[in-house]
Amino acid sequence: MGASTRTLVIEIVVASGFLLIAIIGYKRNLWFVAIALVAHGVFDIVHRLLFENRGVPQWWPGFCLVFDVILGGLLAVRLIRRRLAPR
Repeated sequence: MGASTRTLVIEIVVASGFLLIAIIGYKRNLWFVAIALVAHGVFDIVHRLLFENRGVPQWWPGFCLVFDVILGGLLAVRLIRRRLAPR
């Protein structure tokens, strides 16, 4: 949406990186997923500083930051509780 081919390729590469971390995290260690969620939220905030994509709505970076940080934080809390739970 409104981006150059170069920007589209960069977006696909970055999205593929987050997807790869999610797959590895799901199969190996869910901490990777929690950390990647928070990192994705932070990435969306600095997204405009790295490259411009006019197809991204103005409100999206803030929304994504809040959503991803909350979800990553909730996953981290569950992982900590699971580790501390008596077996």
